[in-house]
Amino acid sequence: MQSISGSPAALLADLQTVLTANPVLTAGWLLLVIMALYGLLLFAGGVRRLFYELGQQSLSREHLRQEIKAAKLRCQEAEQLKLTWNGCRKFGVVKKVIECDEVASIYLAPHDKRPLPPFKPGQYITFQLSLAGQSKPVIRCYSLSDSHRHDHYRVTIKKALPPPEAAEGKPGLASSYFYDIVREGDILDVKAPNGHFFMDMADPRPAVLISGGVGITPMISMLNAIIDSGAKTEVWFFFGARGGADHIFKDYLQQAAAQHENLHLNICYSRPGPNDVQGRDYQHQGRVTVDLFKQLLPSNNYEYYLCGPGPFMNSLTEGLTAWGVPEKNVHFEAFGPATVKKTAPQPTASETTMLSKLSVTFSKAGKTARWNPAITSLLEFAEANGVKIDSNCRAGSCGSCLVAIKSGSVDYVSEAGASADAGSCLTCICKPKTDLVLDA
Repeated sequence: MQSISGSPAALLADLQTVLTANPVLTAGWLLLVIMALYGLLLFAGGVRRLFYELGQQSLSREHLRQEIKAAKLRCQEAEQLKLTWNGCRKFGVVKKVIECDEVASIYLAPHDKRPLPPFKPGQYITFQLSLAGQSKPVIRCYSLSDSHRHDHYRVTIKKALPPPEAAEGKPGLASSYFYDIVREGDILDVKAPNGHFFMDMADPRPAVLISGGVGITPMISMLNAIIDSGAKTEVWFFFGARGGADHIFKDYLQQAAAQHENLHLNICYSRPGPNDVQGRDYQHQGRVTVDLFKQLLPSNNYEYYLCGPGPFMNSLTEGLTAWGVPEKNVHFEAFGPATVKKTAPQPTASETTMLSKLSVTFSKAGKTARWNPAITSLLEFAEANGVKIDSNCRAGSCGSCLVAIKSGSVDYVSEAGASADAGSCLTCICKPKTDLVLDA
């Protein structure tokens, strides 16, 4: 073989001469280059396959985690169906705690000692109360204010006082009973957990929990469910109160925020008291508003859960819509006389004409009237015509407005939480479909 030496230029010239003079050597070099390139391609392909497989494994693991989580939830739902009960079940009051002014938490354990079915965070239980001076049982729904516990439920109830402009009015019948009269050891009739307002624990999306006054109760249930699950879901918690005297679960919320970095606590006092200190007792002076969300939230891409007084709910739902939050991402409490209701599709002109020709007869009251298509439910139509029908939730959840249909049929304008017997209807969420005779 020829020797190669000298300057770089000379080396290149000598190499060219050698390769030209020796075709075998030239072919060998070309083969080495081709093999090297092929090896690099194989290596690059192997690296790509490795990263692809790692990515697929990661997706598979995440998919498996979600499948396991969904399976657990399905098992819980199956357990709930197995343990749930029809009608009323006896519960004993095992503890009563005064949370703040006019607000008490009632802890209820099943009198038969059997396990309790799990429930979805945000749901409520219904009480059938036998109260002095009442000719029939009083039905009331109250949100569960804790996540699922195997041996007890908790509700937190505020005594409903008459508004300042009606000081001569009477406080709420059932809420006064719970706050003033119920004691540990009492036995109450309770229906199983129900309701369409709840958090989907299989959805990992970050959540904004918004409440005013005693509307905090389902939000505490949702928050505790997230904490108990061990999930690191981002939670923004907004709560509005007049001041420290009305701050429900104050100590608990402060402790939870200190222990869980994924919980962002924002308390708003509209009228702080002389001993309320901003930064210690509350974060913001004023009311809970969408403008506050815009200041604090990184974006509007959250699931929003709301519960509170009517004006509070209306302003927030309207503000979230104006901010561009999709309606499907805004969830609110499903019962209460001041509840926000999603706008129902408006009937066409021909449908309105047809509906206005329908007659509704209240047989017990001896009254018949033409249906008014502008009215939202049979319950409101009855009230407009001076006919008394018992009611509570006004959203199809408690069943207290159930009335037998003597003839005709109805259309439901929203999904019912309570069940209606065949031949009866929940008057608070239905309208006539044909001429109608009700046993009312």
